[in-house]
Amino acid sequence: MHDSGRTRATLGVILAAATLTVMAGAILGPVVPSISAGLGVSGALAGLIITTHGILIVLVSPVAGSIIDRIGPRRPFVLGLGLYGVGGGAGLVVDSFLPLLASRVVLGVGVAFVYTGITVLLFTLYEGRRMDRALGLRSSANSLGAAVWPLVGGALGSLSWQAPFAVYLVAIPLGLAAVLAIPTTDRSRPAGSDASLSARLRGLAAVFVERPTIPAVYLLYFTANLLLYAVVVYYPQLLGEVGVTATLTVGLYLAVNGAAGGVVAAVYDRLVARAGRTWLVTAAGALWAVGFALAAVVATPLAAAAPVVLIGFGIGLVFPSAFAWIEALAPPDRQGSLSSYVASAGYLGQFCSPLAFGLAVPLGGVRAVFAAAAAVAVLTLGGTLLAGRRGANSSI
Repeated sequence: MHDSGRTRATLGVILAAATLTVMAGAILGPVVPSISAGLGVSGALAGLIITTHGILIVLVSPVAGSIIDRIGPRRPFVLGLGLYGVGGGAGLVVDSFLPLLASRVVLGVGVAFVYTGITVLLFTLYEGRRMDRALGLRSSANSLGAAVWPLVGGALGSLSWQAPFAVYLVAIPLGLAAVLAIPTTDRSRPAGSDASLSARLRGLAAVFVERPTIPAVYLLYFTANLLLYAVVVYYPQLLGEVGVTATLTVGLYLAVNGAAGGVVAAVYDRLVARAGRTWLVTAAGALWAVGFALAAVVATPLAAAAPVVLIGFGIGLVFPSAFAWIEALAPPDRQGSLSSYVASAGYLGQFCSPLAFGLAVPLGGVRAVFAAAAAVAVLTLGGTLLAGRRGANSSI
């Protein structure tokens, strides 16, 4: 345990970076229609601008995790912040579709290193109740980003569709601050780190067989992000149906979603001490089911606020639970690799969300998206209840 890891500066930099990761795409959520018009592309292609970085995170995160297991999280974390700023901020000057899509590839690589770096830094610098607290604050910071950055994006979007890309430049001074504030942590090379790819894959499969809860956590995190981005991508369209079209106002609804998650995550350590992780995730499934069912039928701007609050509460319960489970289950020399798959699962969910839920639109319009999301939430609730009966919570 590193004493310097407990400093406010260190935790402050980590949490500031956390505000930028999960919501790297949602920054642009309020201006998707403007991006579509500005680039002269369909709404579906414009949606790829806010999700393509996710598939890069899916592919690059395992590489980032392996590197972190070898050399520690500090340097990959700092590198990731630099790539985040350059790749994300490029949208300020790029005004055609394919080059902009390429810049999102760079952003995705940066987020992969930042996201996994944050996770392993928290695992390394904190333990026990302090780690539960830090993980809760990390998720609260994610939610703060969900509240603040869409508001900033919506406000800047009133100037031009390119102006919101300026938000990403925050990562560059943050990277400089990380050089000063993040301590170097000792990492031993994991057993078999020099083995062939096939040998490493066999070792990973052996861990999954021995600890089957780990893949279940990945599925949970995938589902949480699938549902989160149903809100990010499709809620602005739903709001348009009830008369809310101004980008700043749309940003307010997304901000409420993030703020709700942040409130819950901020007290996560107290909640998990009282109820345990399985019960918290069960509650999240119920909140999601009710929230998405309401979204499918809302008819007024006021009523449209309730679903985003309920869904946000669920997100605030699931995100820290997933990371805490991985910390409890992962062998110490594989924390980087195994936590990297959490990022891969989450961003795969974000990338798949507009494509998967988009299949419902021809069947019943945008409201069918939220009816389908409610069904997914019910399945998640059922799976969690089944896992609880089998004692999945046990000692973790």
